[in-house]
Amino acid sequence: MDKIRNFCIIAHIDHGKSTLADRMLEITQTVDVRNMENQVLDDMDLEKERGITIKSHAIQMQHKGYTLNLIDTPGHVDFSYEVSRSIAACEGAVLVVDATQGVQAQTISNLYMAIEHDLEIIPVLNKCDMDNAMPERVEDEIVDLLGCKREEILRCSAKTGEGVPEILDAIVERIPAPKGDPEAPLQCLVFDSVFNSFRGIIAYFKVVNGTMHTGDKVRFVNTGKEYDADEIGILKLDMSPRKEISAGNVGYIISGIKTSTEVKVGDTITHVARPCDKAIDGFEEAKPMVFAGVYPIESEDYEDLRASLEKLQLNDASLTFQPESSMALGFGFRCGFLGLLHMEIIQERLDREFDMDVITTVPNVSYNVYTKDGGMVEVHNPAGMPDLTEIDRIEEPYIRASVITTADYIGPIMTLCLGKRGELVKQEYISGNRMELLFDMPLGEIVIDFYDKLKSISKGYASFDWHMNGFRPSNLVKLDILLNGEQVDALSTLTHRDNAVDFGRRMCEKLKELLPRQQFDIAIQAAIGAKIIARETVKQVRKDVLAKCYGGDVSRKRKLLEKQKRGKKRMKQIGNVEVPQKAFLAVLKLD
Repeated sequence: MDKIRNFCIIAHIDHGKSTLADRMLEITQTVDVRNMENQVLDDMDLEKERGITIKSHAIQMQHKGYTLNLIDTPGHVDFSYEVSRSIAACEGAVLVVDATQGVQAQTISNLYMAIEHDLEIIPVLNKCDMDNAMPERVEDEIVDLLGCKREEILRCSAKTGEGVPEILDAIVERIPAPKGDPEAPLQCLVFDSVFNSFRGIIAYFKVVNGTMHTGDKVRFVNTGKEYDADEIGILKLDMSPRKEISAGNVGYIISGIKTSTEVKVGDTITHVARPCDKAIDGFEEAKPMVFAGVYPIESEDYEDLRASLEKLQLNDASLTFQPESSMALGFGFRCGFLGLLHMEIIQERLDREFDMDVITTVPNVSYNVYTKDGGMVEVHNPAGMPDLTEIDRIEEPYIRASVITTADYIGPIMTLCLGKRGELVKQEYISGNRMELLFDMPLGEIVIDFYDKLKSISKGYASFDWHMNGFRPSNLVKLDILLNGEQVDALSTLTHRDNAVDFGRRMCEKLKELLPRQQFDIAIQAAIGAKIIARETVKQVRKDVLAKCYGGDVSRKRKLLEKQKRGKKRMKQIGNVEVPQKAFLAVLKLD
């Protein structure tokens, strides 16, 4: 065990985690030159195109007689639970900071997570070879943040490989060996799982205590399910089977599990015959934060969509879905996502991997609705709201948001956050003219376009991170959109009473531009309960029925116009208005 080192790499998005991992694999010759490519641990096309890590990976390297287990972490805030489990499986972390950008919001939040787990931190300054690098200034920020000595900070360029061997030496020297007893009852932490269409679900775990052998009968503590360990092994670029894995090491287990809900990240594996006393702390269910309806464009694709979502769920256990139906869109599913990026990626994967064209409704968050008889209902969909007369109060989820930016953009950023019903908790200088602002904000306000606006008003200089901060009572109302008196349930939203009139008016104006004209007038109305708060009319397309009348008595013209009017009235009774996909997307982009 003295020769094992488990570590992860933590950083803000785009600070060079995956590139640094590539160089480490090259230098330790874990991946031969023929198989080497950029972002070698990111195996999804989507990850390579966007340059982000969506699914964390683990890989074992050998360096100067030591075994190094790199447990890679995704960088985006939506996947913070996965990051926390990866950190729990390590004894040390390499903190990568971009020398051109400095310390940013997620650098801080991931660092605090690592410090909570008592990890040894190795600070690394990346991209030192770039012309606009500011190594001295960024080193000052790291010293302020960590309270370490300047000489402990390593400089490197993950692109050229300069300084990477020193990082590997530092990992061996500074990070402690894992503690654990190979003779104790088996106790393993599951930190990730992937789905393989031939072998079922493969769980990645770290052995905290005990030893696992091939063929052992094991139990997953939190789900209570029991399996045979058909194959266990260590993680190279491909999986490499072993007869046994003992305390301190990282490996995988294949036991023919077919349903994703049976393996949960953060669970504990133990022997059936000789179980451990207690599970490893920190296990929690991944909670979806953002909900949206996903509907097939063609109604006969409903079953295909269900099959596609089930396969995606095997690969990504944090996706949840349940069937629902809508008057406007037919049958579909209400899906729960970790955040907006997660939602975007699921949509993209449905399109690429399963060739599914889907309509996604306006995303919203879950609310706790308390009724007058003392009950509580969790509402993910505005259509599921109890009747107004039965509601006592509605509570919405709040977040603690941290924004790091230069002093030049403080004004516009505060205006944006306060406009989103944010409350300023504190502001402080980090270093030089960089500031951290802390806000309490409703999650529902940041779900749609907050991040885009923040980036544009700060010219890309503001970084943003958040975590949940409980529920608070709020004055929310359900805003309905009616077309010719018929409610379009897919366009219903829950919004704050102060914003409702303005939002309803903007929605009606937008729909007026987007709905194609029919042969009859279309009334677009926004309503709260029975009260109409805004209205627009899409004028009818009229055929000139008087073209053939020239001269003659006026009653001839009137007769033709009356006939046309009766026809329009009849058409309006049976005509229905199709809402194009563009309209749903436009509501997202309402500004």
